[in-house]
Amino acid sequence: MVARENMAKMKAQKPSQDEIAKALGALKRARPSLTPDDFAAPLLDWYASHGRDLPWRKRWPELTPAYDVFLSELMLQQTVVATVIPYFERFKSLWPTISDLAQSSEEALLKEWAGLGYYARARNLRKAAIAIVNDHDGRFPEDEKALLTLPGVGPYTAAALSAFAFDKPAIVLDGNVERVMARFAGLITPLPALKSELRAVYPRLAPRAQHSDFAQAIMDLGSSICIAGTPRCDICPLAPRCVMAHKPEASYLPVKPKKQPKPKRQGVIFVATKQGKAVMMRRDAKGLLGGMMGFPTKGWESSKEAMGATDLGIKDAPFAADWRPLNQEVRHIFTHFELSLRVYHTTYEGEDLPDGLTLHVPDDVGLASVFAKVWQMVAASD
Repeated sequence: MVARENMAKMKAQKPSQDEIAKALGALKRARPSLTPDDFAAPLLDWYASHGRDLPWRKRWPELTPAYDVFLSELMLQQTVVATVIPYFERFKSLWPTISDLAQSSEEALLKEWAGLGYYARARNLRKAAIAIVNDHDGRFPEDEKALLTLPGVGPYTAAALSAFAFDKPAIVLDGNVERVMARFAGLITPLPALKSELRAVYPRLAPRAQHSDFAQAIMDLGSSICIAGTPRCDICPLAPRCVMAHKPEASYLPVKPKKQPKPKRQGVIFVATKQGKAVMMRRDAKGLLGGMMGFPTKGWESSKEAMGATDLGIKDAPFAADWRPLNQEVRHIFTHFELSLRVYHTTYEGEDLPDGLTLHVPDDVGLASVFAKVWQMVAASD
């Protein structure tokens, strides 16, 4: 009871980085035995009964097809499982194999990806599919180094493919794995330096078999029990040997670098409507929201453009019309900045549009989230 009260108090007070470091200082000498018997064995027993059933997951000794691992892992970057499931199932129905995906058009792929964000992932998905078909006879390479040559595949995705699809002893480190292992071993090295330390710890905890289940079991434990904030140590299968079990300081691990405030950008966006359609344009393939359909906009797409965006308004409209500003701004948070968009609306009366502009039903083209917000606001104002 006292421990729970201390955890709640510490969480409510939001301690400083110095206070966290002081609280964790006494843990430097604490070290568990770090053996598979202490970690992997109880973890895999728990996973057999409590692991999540996901459309892209198989249980050892059956292995998940490499294509399913690849597709789901790229979708899961910066995105939660519940959001990804319907996208994964739709993609598998449209493009059942890596060869089917390689033959898809970028336009179709981006349309189906709309709403997941980080659209470079979708473009890399297709590029990697083409490379696998052309350079690897349509089969995923099993070697991590070869996997790293594929577009969009970094160290984590390469390790996940190696472990989940080919049952190799790859070191798979995502946020959940980092949190579970840091707490179990009492590792107070701050991120990102912690990753190097974990690469030494991981093999000492891993089993000799079931490599495909091992990392996924840690991920499930981290998402349901050893959660960010206050862990549920009372029901954790690793608690008997965990350095941080039932300790208030567990909520501090892993130690994260101090968050820097996101820069703010402003821009203008122009929505011209005509009989249920809107004037739209396809964005440049490179850059933010590359290749997506969107409304004409200005002043925020790059840091260089944002620095000069001090006097935006009707003068930046794509063509002359009776543009009217809406009362509210659209706000959207990207990975690296916060955006405020001033929205201008008009009814398009003409017949011929300037080059690069076309009429579309916005809901049919697969709008990125920021453009979907703008369209909802315009629709509500009519």
